[in-house]
Amino acid sequence: MARIFRVRVSPATALAALALFVALAGTSVAAVSAVLPANSVGTLQLRNGAVTAAKVKRGSLLASNFKSGQLPGGPAGPAGPAGPAGPAGPAGPAGAAATALWAVVNTSGSIARSSGTTSAGHLGVGDYEVIFNKDVTKCAYSATAGSATTGTPGRLFASVGSRAGDTAGVEVSTFNADGTSIDAPFHLEVFC
Repeated sequence: MARIFRVRVSPATALAALALFVALAGTSVAAVSAVLPANSVGTLQLRNGAVTAAKVKRGSLLASNFKSGQLPGGPAGPAGPAGPAGPAGPAGPAGAAATALWAVVNTSGSIARSSGTTSAGHLGVGDYEVIFNKDVTKCAYSATAGSATTGTPGRLFASVGSRAGDTAGVEVSTFNADGTSIDAPFHLEVFC
């Protein structure tokens, strides 16, 4: 007949065996929970707010992962090459004719040549008047002392202004470098 062995287990041995079992079971659970199959965790398994900036790998997100307007714009890039010239546009309408008011006056006060003048005169030493065929009070004047025949500028000076009491008149004064009035030919331009 077979003999049955009876083994008596002490409480310390039983407690050690229980501790070994718990330790091995915990490691198995940890090993199973640490290794998850690929693509087994998705949006449904994540709680709201579970993924924070600290949990996202730096440089792993693309601009397309963000809503429009959430990322700041970068600096402007360099200008590209100029494109080809476009076709010429149609010609614009002709502008109004320029006012052709001018006079070249001799030392005596007579007109050598002019445009738009009616008369000129010598008023006194170095003082002349030129009368035009229209109101010139709102125009600009320019006078230069110089030869009436050759157009060569002289070493004299001229000042110009409106003729008192005559809206069509311009008064010109000629003088030398020290400011002494002197009779001299001049060129006068009126811009309206």
